[in-house]
Amino acid sequence: MLNQYETVFICTPVLSEPQVKEAVNKFKDIIASNGGELIHEEDWGMKKLAYPIQKKSTGFYHLFEFKADPAFITKMETDFRRDERVIRFMTVKLDKYAAAYSEKRRNLRKAKTEKKEA
Repeated sequence: MLNQYETVFICTPVLSEPQVKEAVNKFKDIIASNGGELIHEEDWGMKKLAYPIQKKSTGFYHLFEFKADPAFITKMETDFRRDERVIRFMTVKLDKYAAAYSEKRRNLRKAKTEKKEA
């Protein structure tokens, strides 16, 4: 059975945009190659950290929402730990209420962007 998860990870600020995109694509490929289904992806850009991590005060934030097998999460988190470009990550399992809220938020965001384009 596939559960729905949300992962936010922070890449180190010393990377260039192409390097960040490469890291993001690596984790998208890992999800896809292990039978996961990427539902939604958001790039939050460079943000200030609440406290310094590895002597860095900013980082590139990225969010994935996906469905995957529970056993896959430990493998993905191991890959996050091994990748020196990632300074922090957090994965949470979404229950049915969180999944419904996330879908509602996605639709609201999509409606806002369509309204701006019109």
